[in-house]
Amino acid sequence: MKKNIYLISFLIFSLFSCTDLTEISQSSLTTQQFYKTETDAIAAVNAIYSGLNSSGQTLYNSLLQIGVEMATDDYEAGPRARNANVRAISILAHDATNDRMQALWSQSYDLINRSNIAIDRIALIDKANISDKIRNRTINEAKFLRALNYFNLVRWFGDIPIVLHETTSLSPENIYVKNAPQDSVYAQIIRDLKDAENLPAPSEYASTDIGRATAGSAKSLLAKVYLTHKDWQKAADKSKEVIDSNWYGLFNDFADVFNVATKNGKEHIFSAQFKGNFNFVGNSLASRSAPNEPPGINGDYADAIHAAGGLYASYSSTDKRKAVTFVTQMISPTDGKLYTFIPHINKYYDPSVVGNQGQSSKNLPIIRYAEVLLIYAEASNEVNNAPTDAAYTAIDQVRFRAGIAKLKDIAPSLTVDQFRDSVFQERRKELVYEYQRWFDLVRRGADYYVKTLKAAGKTNAAPRHIHFPIPQRELDLNPNLKQNPDWVNY
Repeated sequence: MKKNIYLISFLIFSLFSCTDLTEISQSSLTTQQFYKTETDAIAAVNAIYSGLNSSGQTLYNSLLQIGVEMATDDYEAGPRARNANVRAISILAHDATNDRMQALWSQSYDLINRSNIAIDRIALIDKANISDKIRNRTINEAKFLRALNYFNLVRWFGDIPIVLHETTSLSPENIYVKNAPQDSVYAQIIRDLKDAENLPAPSEYASTDIGRATAGSAKSLLAKVYLTHKDWQKAADKSKEVIDSNWYGLFNDFADVFNVATKNGKEHIFSAQFKGNFNFVGNSLASRSAPNEPPGINGDYADAIHAAGGLYASYSSTDKRKAVTFVTQMISPTDGKLYTFIPHINKYYDPSVVGNQGQSSKNLPIIRYAEVLLIYAEASNEVNNAPTDAAYTAIDQVRFRAGIAKLKDIAPSLTVDQFRDSVFQERRKELVYEYQRWFDLVRRGADYYVKTLKAAGKTNAAPRHIHFPIPQRELDLNPNLKQNPDWVNY
């Protein structure tokens, strides 16, 4: 990646309210004028958070859906997704020139660049102007956010450049950075998250700081990193640490995971924060998935369920998640009639903004406690080469909340392979439309991904699709950057 692409535009940071992670910037300063006070440190880190979910197609405000999740068995481009690049991903006909590949890359490195500058510059603020508590917290928040972005990038693109400091020179060795091996990227992610484990516990934040990364966020993401890297023992140990902390729990009602009134509650470990009708920071997934059939709903219907994948049919009639996750009928606010239609995803539909779902205030979970339980169940099964009672207990907490039979009661003697498949099926049904399916498919390998996609009728699926192509624009700018070997000549 040519680092100087972002040097000028992102040396200028947005000033944020220190009490609202969704507030849009009011002014900007260069780094020479900035990073003088504690307030500057907080504002700089808030500017990193804002890049996750600000308006437009940003990473956690629909880009991961249209740029990543379309390439799975569960989703497809809906009838109103007219962009050729999005439709290409949906049928696995994308290549290195696809503009969504470029957006995934550039937005992620933008946030890494913001994190790098914050980490370096906050450390230099005069101690008379910042407390040790805020200095350490903001640096570790930036490290958590840097780790999150590198974790996404390495899973999407494979070998990628590692950039850890602000670019202050335009020398070739600084701006033409080579791909680093995936293991090196994972090692850096783990270092950052271990530092971020020193963040405050969730209960130690003031109400005005709810939504920030916490020690629990770092530990939970670290467990997921270990799981993805197949370090089963560490994944089991770290997820168990989160479970034993008693910081989190499942809501009794699955619907509360997505209710505005209960957001940032006991199940939410780290979420993209949305506040509709407030500087336009609404959750666009609500509009993208909402139906356009009933008059007055005005849904975009750009994100659709891929019916041939069988997701909707996989739920039992008693599964309480089904009615929360999907909708098949609505009363029109315009004519009062009941309209019935094929299943649409409904997790982020906000009844307080009927007809304007682009301003949904529902948060998007990046990691929540139900996933930690499933991480522990999966990792424990792999460590012991068989499902333990503890692994059954973890998955059955999720199933019990869903209102379906406990796995221990209906299948108490599963093999390691059968239990693994059970966990994956539970993840699929629990985490719909939360940017998890593609990551889950590809971490099981090319054969599994291709078999699953082809069974769902996406016949273009090929082994190379367990990564995305490094964007052609980046290759053109950086002579030291190499394309993923699987994507050479495509």
